[in-house]
Amino acid sequence: MTKDQIKAIAKLVVAVKERNGKPVNVYVVAATIESFGIRDVDVKEDYGFDDIFQLSKYIYKAYDAITLANLKNNNQRIAEAKTFKRLALTDYITTKNTKRFIVDYSSGLIHLFPVFLQVVSIIIFGFSLWTYSKFNNLQSTAVVLGVIFGFILSGGFVQVIGKQVSYYWYNKDYHMASYSTKKIIINGVLVIIGFFILSLLVNLVIPLYSFLFVIITFLYALFIGFLLLVLAPLYAVKQRWMLSLSVFIGTVVALSLHWYTPMHPYFVHWIGILTASLISVVYLYFFYKYKLQEHTAVKKKPKVMLSLYRNFNYFFYGAFLFVFVFMDRLVAWSSTLNRDIPYVIYYEKDYEIGMDLAILIFFLLGGVMEYAIHSYIRHMDFHQLDTKYSQFQSFNDKMKKMYFKHLRLFAVSALGIAIFLYSLITQPWGYSSGFDESLSDLSIRVCVLGSIGYLFLSLGMLNVLYLYTLGQHRKPLVAIIIAFLVNIIIGILLSRWISYEYSVVGMLLGSLVFMLFTTRETYNFFKNLDYYYYASY
Repeated sequence: MTKDQIKAIAKLVVAVKERNGKPVNVYVVAATIESFGIRDVDVKEDYGFDDIFQLSKYIYKAYDAITLANLKNNNQRIAEAKTFKRLALTDYITTKNTKRFIVDYSSGLIHLFPVFLQVVSIIIFGFSLWTYSKFNNLQSTAVVLGVIFGFILSGGFVQVIGKQVSYYWYNKDYHMASYSTKKIIINGVLVIIGFFILSLLVNLVIPLYSFLFVIITFLYALFIGFLLLVLAPLYAVKQRWMLSLSVFIGTVVALSLHWYTPMHPYFVHWIGILTASLISVVYLYFFYKYKLQEHTAVKKKPKVMLSLYRNFNYFFYGAFLFVFVFMDRLVAWSSTLNRDIPYVIYYEKDYEIGMDLAILIFFLLGGVMEYAIHSYIRHMDFHQLDTKYSQFQSFNDKMKKMYFKHLRLFAVSALGIAIFLYSLITQPWGYSSGFDESLSDLSIRVCVLGSIGYLFLSLGMLNVLYLYTLGQHRKPLVAIIIAFLVNIIIGILLSRWISYEYSVVGMLLGSLVFMLFTTRETYNFFKNLDYYYYASY
């Protein structure tokens, strides 16, 4: 044990005593330590113990030997208490902010790594897990539509997995976590299959596309949707590393088949996606099996109506969110203004490139969102224990102050990312170097407007994360529905009156509405946080 660790333990002993007096048992000590925002990983580094419980046992035994504290006068005790209060906030919220920001930001990027990897892969190799730069427009239409439908049709189920499986996981009900994972994935796959059976029947009555086109689109949607469904539980049970690893291996397999075999890109994509999916499925199977062997559980089935009630808003929020994200593309590709299209929806390369570049701002802000929500939880846990019930307004004010700090951090990060993105699309080392061609004026225009839209959308989604922590799930659904309506109405009007690429303005204005609505609700949320906090329990 180092000198710094001994000093830290001494401060902690005093802090626990000032908070509780003499604790009745070791569990009270452990709970108090956790309330300071201290984690097991912090304990090992800062105090020299393996975990919080071992540290708690040491401190509890140490109280019998403490006599110095009893010799201090009242002024000394007050001064010490104030010093601790400052140190608790400083040590775990301010001086370690840089380290925590790096860790949380990296964690956020890891969560988005699978999609980010595909962007990097297509830029460097011209080929990824579900895209290929040499597809013609008809092939691109089938593939991209399949990917879009895969995201949309699985989006609601992915959101429910995040809510339901996480709930059971945190409560150590591993049987229900496993059962819910299987049921939600199966239901998601069935919905995708059902949707395309219906689409096939409609296409037979009203022949919009060829039979082969529909089948290719369906298979991409099915495989992408299945991949998203089996990756979602890995995030919920804190196995993010496996999420990234499975997609990485699938991408490597796809690239290898593309380089060293004459196999058609469609089959290469499907094999790569299935490889990533099966790795995740196998890992989840053995992971849950190990947890169930470790913890005996009473096997039970959830009440269907109760589950529907709890997850209704989450499901439709997830579905509408992905519809919102892709709607501008569908609107642009269906416009006949300034372009001739052979089908009702037909891929347009310049528009897609612009939006693919624009969405980078969303990916890179994902880390900031991860840090902000973790910081929020740490602040809330600390302040609700540190503040008397009669001083609830002080609690609300402290949390509002934290929220505005997060907004400033978000703004600074967005500015830095915007500068990077601008350089990427304008400098010789950027897009033109990777693809041996310059961006069209249309792509640049779409990229700029789309970037602003994704910036607003990111901030709105951060607001939603705050609201979700205390069960405020109806307001985000209302916000995304209103934003969707603005997106589609404005997008259709502008893409039919001015030019097809102006559908991006619909997405921008919809994102702005989403951001403003959720910001207003989040501000009111923090004004009355004490009410929402106690009402959630």
